Amino acid sequence: MPEFQIMKDQIIHLLERKDYLPANVPELLGLLRLPPARQQELQAVLRELEHSGEVARIKGNRYVRPREADLVPGRIRMNRQGKGFLQPDDTDLKEIAIPESATGTALHEDRVLVRRDVRPKGLRHDDAEPGTGSVVRILERRRTQMVGTLQRGRRFLYVIPDDPRIPLDISVPEPRDVGRPARIGDKVVVEVREWESRHTNPEGEIVEVLGAPDAEGVDMLSVLRQYDLPLHFPKPVLNEARAIGTTVHARDVAGRMDCRRQRVVTIDPDDAKDFDDAICLERVSPEQWRLWVHIADVSHYVKPGTALDTEACKRGNSTYLVDRVIPMLPEALSNEMCSLKPDVDRLTKCVEFLVSNDGRVLNVKFFSAVIHSQRRFTYGEVLEILERKPTTDPIEQMLHQAHELAQRIRRLRFKAGSLDLDFPETKIRLDERGRILRIEKTVNDVSHQLIEECMLLANEAVATRLMSLRQPAVYRVHEVPDERRLKEYREEVLSHSVPCGNLSQPPEVQKLLYRLNALPIGQALKIGFLKSLMRARYAVEPLGHYGLAKKKYTHFTSPIRRYADLIVHRALFDKNSATTSALKETAEHISVMERNSADAERDSKDLKLFAFLKAQLASGHPECYPALVTDVRNFGFFVDVPGLAMSGLVPLSTVEDDFYVFDAARNNLVGRRTRRVIRLGDKVTVQVAKVESFKKQVDFRIVDDRKPGTRPPVGRRNTLSRDVPARQCRGRRRGR
Repeated sequence: MPEFQIMKDQIIHLLERKDYLPANVPELLGLLRLPPARQQELQAVLRELEHSGEVARIKGNRYVRPREADLVPGRIRMNRQGKGFLQPDDTDLKEIAIPESATGTALHEDRVLVRRDVRPKGLRHDDAEPGTGSVVRILERRRTQMVGTLQRGRRFLYVIPDDPRIPLDISVPEPRDVGRPARIGDKVVVEVREWESRHTNPEGEIVEVLGAPDAEGVDMLSVLRQYDLPLHFPKPVLNEARAIGTTVHARDVAGRMDCRRQRVVTIDPDDAKDFDDAICLERVSPEQWRLWVHIADVSHYVKPGTALDTEACKRGNSTYLVDRVIPMLPEALSNEMCSLKPDVDRLTKCVEFLVSNDGRVLNVKFFSAVIHSQRRFTYGEVLEILERKPTTDPIEQMLHQAHELAQRIRRLRFKAGSLDLDFPETKIRLDERGRILRIEKTVNDVSHQLIEECMLLANEAVATRLMSLRQPAVYRVHEVPDERRLKEYREEVLSHSVPCGNLSQPPEVQKLLYRLNALPIGQALKIGFLKSLMRARYAVEPLGHYGLAKKKYTHFTSPIRRYADLIVHRALFDKNSATTSALKETAEHISVMERNSADAERDSKDLKLFAFLKAQLASGHPECYPALVTDVRNFGFFVDVPGLAMSGLVPLSTVEDDFYVFDAARNNLVGRRTRRVIRLGDKVTVQVAKVESFKKQVDFRIVDDRKPGTRPPVGRRNTLSRDVPARQCRGRRRGR
C-alpha cells in the first residue's frame, strides 16, 4: 500500500536525522505531524519495521535505528554446544558470536536482535578479534513446531526434542484431540506455546502423534515434520500444473531459436528424473568450438503471482531425502513438461558460447530455444564411453570432444584460483522395507566434470550479463573466510610440520590444498579447511564466489529444483523482475530453505544409518570400516568413516591395548607402555560401539582386521599411516 510505504519512509527519515532523540509513539505522532486518529496506523507500521529489524524499541518504548543503540538484527544459527552465530542483515557487518549464556530463548534460524559488545579501542586493539553480543529480542521464530520423544516425569509429561540444538525439554499437558493415543516413547509433534526464559523449560502442546520410533515409516515422517516439508501440493497448484498439458504446442515455439536438429544430450545420475540441463558441442573452425548449454525453461510455465510460483517460492528448492524427493514443482512439470527428456520437444533458455581450443570464452549469446534431446546418458555410461576410443557414432565423438574441452576449461579455472574442494560422495540405497541395502561411493570423475564445467561457465556468463545490465537479481555468493579462522587453521597445519603460507592469499590456499593431496595427513587437514569456510548463500549483491574464484557468479542451470535459478531466468529474459528490496527478502528466504533442506537430508541419512548400526550391534557382529583420524583430544579421537559417510568418536576408554596420554604440544596421543602414537591422518579400522539417537552421535572402537580377537597397533612410532578418502562436500547436484 502506497500510504503504508510513505509512512515507513517518513519514520526512517526522521530516525536518521542528526537532531533526533529517541521518541515514543505519542511523541512520534507530533514529530511526524500526524493527527491522533492515525496512532493505530503508526503503531502498525512501527511493528512491521521492528519485526524487519529496521527500527528497534528501547527502554521507555522509544524507537531508534538499531545501530544507534549497538543493536544488530539478523538470523542466528546455533551449534550443538548451544553457541550462536549471528549473520547480520547488514552485509557490511561481520558475523557476531553469541555465547551460550547470552542466546536467551533464541532457537536455530530465528531472526533476532542482538546487542553488540563494544570494547574500548586501546593501543593493542585487534580488529581481527571476533565480535560478540547477546540476544535481546526474538524478531521472528523460524519454527514453532518440533518433533521429539514423549516421556513422563514424576508430575508431568515432557518431550525430548530430536534437534540436539534445542537445549531443554518441552513441558506438555496430556495430549487431547490428536487422532490417536500417545504412548510414552512415541514420536510426537509439539507446538511451543511459551518460553520466557532460558532458565525455565519451554511449554508446549502435542499436536500430532507419529507413533513408535521403530515403527515402519515413522523415522522419515519425523524428518518431514521436523523440517516442515510438505508431502502434497495444494489443489490450486496441481490444477495449474495439469492445465499446462503434456505437449509443447506451436504457440509455445513461436519466436524461439529452433535447435531441434542439434545433437543435444543430457547427462545425469542414474536415478534422476528431472533433467534440467543439456549440452551440444560443434566445431566451427580448427581453432574454435560452439557450445550450447540448454536449461529447462521453467519460467515459460511458472509465472509470477500464480499458485505454482507462490508454492515454489515457499519451498525454495527440492529436497532429496534418503528415500524420496520433495519436489519444488509438481511432477507434471518437474518430471514431465520441464524435464529435458529424450525424443520429445522441450523449451529451454540457452547460453551459446564461442570457445577457443584452449578453453577461453570468446563470445556469448542468450536466447530462448526449443530442443529435441537425442539421448539421455547416465554418468556411468559417459565414463565408460570416455574410457575407450570413440566409435563412429557422432554423439560418442561429441562426448569425447566435450570432455577434452571441459578439461581445458577446468585447467583455466584452477589457474585463475579456483579451489579443489571435491571429495568422494556416498549414496545410500534402501530395500523395499526402507532399510539400508548398500552404501555406494560416487567419485567426481571426468563424466561429472564434463557437465560441471559447462554449468559453471553458464552461471558465470549469466551473472556477468546481469551485472552489465544492472538488472536486479539474485546471486550465488561464497564470501571470503574470516581472517581469524584462517589464522587458527594455519596454526593447526603448521603444528603438523606442513609448510603453509599466508592463507588470506588464494594462491597460498591452492598451494596448500595441492600439498595436502600428496600427504597421508592431507585429507584430515583438508576437512579442517572446509570447516573454516563460510557457507554459500544467496544475495542481491554480487559478492563473488570464493571457492570458485569467480567475481561474477549466480545460479542459472537448475530451475526445476531451485527457485533462485527461476528468479535469474526472469531477470535475464523478462527484464521485469522484482525490486531489489523484494529480491533481498526472497534471497534470505531461499538461503534459509536451502539450509533447511540440507539439514533434513543429513538427518534422513543419519536416521537410516543409526538404525543400520543399531542392527549391527544387536547382531553381535558389527562390520569393520576403514577410517581416518581427523581430530585428537584428551578423551579420545574423532574419525571420519567414508564407508558410512559419517564421523564419530573413538573414546579412549574403548582403546584397550594401552593407556594413552594426550600430548597437547604435539596434538597426539601416546601409549604409556608401547609408545604407540595416535595422530591426525592415521588410518585405522573401526566398528560401531555405541549409538546415541537422542544426541545424534555414534561412538566407534578400534578393531584389528588382520587377526580376529586381537587389538591392532592404532598408530605408528615414527611414521604416519596411509590416507583414505574422506566424505563429500557439495558437488554439482548440491549446488555450489
